[in-house]
Amino acid sequence: MVQLSVRVCVCRPGGEEWVDSSELVPGDCLVLPQEGGLMPCDAALVAGECVVNESSLTGESIPVLKTALPEGPAPYLPEAHRRHTLFCGTLILQARAFVGPHVLAVVTQTGFCTAKGGLVSSILHPRPLSFKFYKHSMKFVAALSVVALLGTIYSIVTLLRNRVPLGEIVIRALDVVTVAVPPALPAAMTMCVLYAQSRLESQGVFCIHPQRINLGGKLRLVCFDKTGTLTEDGLDVMGVVPLEGQEFLPLVSEPRRLPVGPLLRALATCHTLSRLRDTPVGDPMDLKMGPITDSTFGTQVLAVMKPPLQEPHLQGMVSPGGACGARGVGGPPVSPQRPSALQRMSVVVAWPGAAQPEACVKGSPELVASLCDPATVPADFALRLQSYTAAGYRVVALAGKPLPVTASLEAAQQLPRDAVEQQLSLLGLLVMRNLLKPQTPGVIQALRKTRIRTVMVTGDNLQTAVTVAQGCGMVGPRERLVIVHAAPPERGQPASLQLQPVESFAATNGAQVRLTLSSSHSPPRRPVYTVEPDPWCSHLALSGSSFGVLVKHFPKLLPKVLVQGTIFARMAPEQKTELVCELQKLQYCVGMCGDGANDCGALKAADVGISLSQAEASVVSPFTSSVASIECVPMVIREGRCSLDTSFSVFKYMALYSLTQFISVLILYTVSVSWALGRGARSQQVLE
Repeated sequence: MVQLSVRVCVCRPGGEEWVDSSELVPGDCLVLPQEGGLMPCDAALVAGECVVNESSLTGESIPVLKTALPEGPAPYLPEAHRRHTLFCGTLILQARAFVGPHVLAVVTQTGFCTAKGGLVSSILHPRPLSFKFYKHSMKFVAALSVVALLGTIYSIVTLLRNRVPLGEIVIRALDVVTVAVPPALPAAMTMCVLYAQSRLESQGVFCIHPQRINLGGKLRLVCFDKTGTLTEDGLDVMGVVPLEGQEFLPLVSEPRRLPVGPLLRALATCHTLSRLRDTPVGDPMDLKMGPITDSTFGTQVLAVMKPPLQEPHLQGMVSPGGACGARGVGGPPVSPQRPSALQRMSVVVAWPGAAQPEACVKGSPELVASLCDPATVPADFALRLQSYTAAGYRVVALAGKPLPVTASLEAAQQLPRDAVEQQLSLLGLLVMRNLLKPQTPGVIQALRKTRIRTVMVTGDNLQTAVTVAQGCGMVGPRERLVIVHAAPPERGQPASLQLQPVESFAATNGAQVRLTLSSSHSPPRRPVYTVEPDPWCSHLALSGSSFGVLVKHFPKLLPKVLVQGTIFARMAPEQKTELVCELQKLQYCVGMCGDGANDCGALKAADVGISLSQAEASVVSPFTSSVASIECVPMVIREGRCSLDTSFSVFKYMALYSLTQFISVLILYTVSVSWALGRGARSQQVLE
């Protein structure tokens, strides 16, 4: 797992040269084979693209498309440019060159400085555990050491008084130390954890940090990702809601019947799919978008849309050749950030006969609507969106616009993201259904019965998250749920906070409780809250933007919200990590269960991180379940409690055993007698 030595091709001044991977240094230019292979270092992709399996690092079983690093003055940052970085230990499934004959990457890190090296280092040297049992155990062992020192002094004095030979005195004095501080204590404590680890492995749960098994027995709060964790991985497309003018049309259950136009082109091309041995691979949502438009993959472009020939009214609406191509998948090289952090993605599309390229954008409806020209957004946009999210559907907004300032696709790809993603025209809504896993409600109810808090942390829409939480039992049918809306200071107004019952949230009207905080631009004074959250409120739900406002402008109110918070929606990966850390500050022993790369930070920050991955083990979290079900959470808690209880019992047994033997030995030394060593010998020996 740690040592990796392969032959790689490196560009040298005299030409290409094959060297051992151990000789690589940052700055070397690698020529990647098109058939793929293991990466021996971290490298930035500068030419071509690669389909990479990163399951050994992130636990994400879905292959990831890596594109070439965009041109520009911005410095290279591994975290910001993850979509353009090949990490050590990952498997390149396929490499393709577009400009030139080779796929090129520049080495950025080697050895323990790589992402894999850092993870291996964290395994070898994990962060210290803040566990009272371990702290008290060390204090007790220290106390036993003091007792052993006193016993040693007493035994030396006693043996000298009894005129025992000096050599015998040294041996007997050292015996007292080993009796008072049992040397078998660490081994006995380790065996408790190892048995629990073996039982977890037999149930498909792998652990790389055995010390955290005992922490599983102390869990009082567990955070869950939604998509792929609480709900199924796959998405069922319910249909598309097209837009005509400023009015939404009825839901079209078969998008392939849509007329050829911007909406159909956006559905067919706005994705991150790639071909792997003639099979499309990529995000599950993108995989569902291809079949609904009858899209196929060509050899020169990443996506080709062909209209169905059986529909007479669609014939003759495309230029000869009947295809439109797309390039710049995952957003043209205009942004180094990940789509999960941006909550959107963009592509630049060109098709035969088009006067200029076209930009297509998809993402969260609220964000995409904010990027669109207000004249193209219907007045009932929020109501229509809420009607779908309240029913538990996942909604993605589609927008686009022509790029008249560019004459070619290559020129369009040099535009910055801000120039592409402004004054867009809203095209429609893609409505998908994400069903709960059958095991989810039972597990959630079992956790709640044992007084373990369950929290949902998702990047999906707030209303969709509320519906899923109510469906799986996180929020009971008779329990109150209040939506928290927070707004930052703007136009001289202080930061504000609104508490809105879920009934009024669904009806878009109703009483609201308003909280205000002095603006940060005002003279410094102690913030005064006019109203605080209802202490009888069972659950609070808030979005990532509201969470950010709470952290920055309402730090004293944040703990009260976190204590009652159950649903956190539209959370960026960094916010998930921050949420886990804030909960730990409240003395919670926090567990995190997720399935994707977006949860890596939270999984590592949590006291007990459980990754749902098809890989045998993932180094991104202490626990990895090979079965994509949250049933592994009760398993970890159950085995953690068993291990913790056994550890307590073993520790008490070893401590009492050592103290009993210690006192017995001192009494026998006092009367000049020691324990017999042989079974057939006399039970006592007189010290002479």
